[in-house]
Amino acid sequence: MNKYELALVVDAKIEEDVRVATVDKAKDYIARFGGTVTEVEEWGKKKLAYEIQHMREGYYYFVKFDAEANVPGELEQVVRIMDNVIRFLCIRQEA
Repeated sequence: MNKYELALVVDAKIEEDVRVATVDKAKDYIARFGGTVTEVEEWGKKKLAYEIQHMREGYYYFVKFDAEANVPGELEQVVRIMDNVIRFLCIRQEA
């Protein structure tokens, strides 16, 4: 199993319960594809480096997980079409 980190930037204009549900949905997808979530970091509301979809702020979340090599590709396909996710990035962490 490899270690990965999924960075999510979530719309800052939505309610907190919807924002939490969005992150939980991403964690559910990781589990569904056979991964194990090890840690979730919430960095809170931050100013974006540039305007995205007329938004200047977003909530940053970092989800660390262990998974097989095929999981990040499958995860990116579903996260790409998730509502309220402005940007995302999934990277493999070095051992």
